[in-house]
Amino acid sequence: MAAADEFRREWFDKDYYAVLGVPKNATHDEIKKAYRKLAQQHHPDANAGNAAAEERFKEISAAYDVVGDEAKRASYDRAREMGAAGFGGGFPGAGGYPGAGAYPGGVSFETEGFDIGDLLGGMFGGSGRGGQARERQRRGADLETSVTLSFEDAMSGVTVPVKLTGPAPCTTCRGSGAAPGTQPVTCTRCGGSGQVAVNQGFFSMAQTCPTCHGTGRTIPTPCATCGGSGVQRRTRTIQVKISAGVKDGARIKLAGKGEPGVSGGPPGDLYVDVHVTPHAMFGRKGDDLTIDVPITFPEAALGAHVEVPTLNGPVTLKVPAGTPSGKTFRLRGKGSPKRNGHGDLLATVVVDVPDKLSRDQRKLVEQLRESTTESPRRGLGVR
Repeated sequence: MAAADEFRREWFDKDYYAVLGVPKNATHDEIKKAYRKLAQQHHPDANAGNAAAEERFKEISAAYDVVGDEAKRASYDRAREMGAAGFGGGFPGAGGYPGAGAYPGGVSFETEGFDIGDLLGGMFGGSGRGGQARERQRRGADLETSVTLSFEDAMSGVTVPVKLTGPAPCTTCRGSGAAPGTQPVTCTRCGGSGQVAVNQGFFSMAQTCPTCHGTGRTIPTPCATCGGSGVQRRTRTIQVKISAGVKDGARIKLAGKGEPGVSGGPPGDLYVDVHVTPHAMFGRKGDDLTIDVPITFPEAALGAHVEVPTLNGPVTLKVPAGTPSGKTFRLRGKGSPKRNGHGDLLATVVVDVPDKLSRDQRKLVEQLRESTTESPRRGLGVR
């Protein structure tokens, strides 16, 4: 019963949550984030020749294989709630367990709402509903990086190179792990399933195939560059196309540009966070741009036609007579690019008060003051 003891240790003595450093009530996203961080840290390709890191990586992967899968996690949690004592005592007799699903020690699977098929399905070949063996392929980790753009580049759109250093598909074998001109072959021991059945009396347990280590394939002639892993640590440059009108804080996903998968699994994704440098004149509100346009008092009082800068050169804005400082005019289609056109430009006129006046200007302003009979503060009840 050595194999059965191993099964007991893995499911009843091993705290997979502690392995990943998360609480038992952690969400799926929290578990996934913790796994990715640890997997990147202890990945064999980032720790060449470090046996301890390799063992730690295997431990992390085994933990995530269970608690990272909702169905397995539910069975794992229920099994641990019942405790290891039941399996430690063994299943009674070769004829199964007594009564209506009674568990050794007096606990009934039926009354506890526990389905023995769920628990045994992934562990014993053919013993439960989920007993079909699975390959131990693992999706590659997602990567994150950031780029900083000028306001002009953000408005016009740009393609920027992003350099990433870390595990990447081998340039020699293109990630297959096999030497050029050769191919991986189906494992003859497990037939490509990645698991082999081991008889344990009443049960037949499914264990990881020792020949292919759960991948379902072998590589007769490994690639000399990567040693058959299909992965090498290198610096690669990815061209990131950023659409015109991108906003500060935008997050761009490049599918399949993350780290390569483990044992033939799919690659992860690359997420690029975009930062846009503020502009000296233009602000932004969604797809609209904003700008403050200084005007003189005579222009505000008498009306004028003034030039306003836009992304595509200046345009003329008509300022009606009597326009107050702070009034905003909307210039249609002169804002940020968007999927179906452009936003608007919101031009706010601000009456400019000169710091110094010439002698003639001062006389004219004094004449205006003397000719003004109504106070603008009359509505406040003061002079």
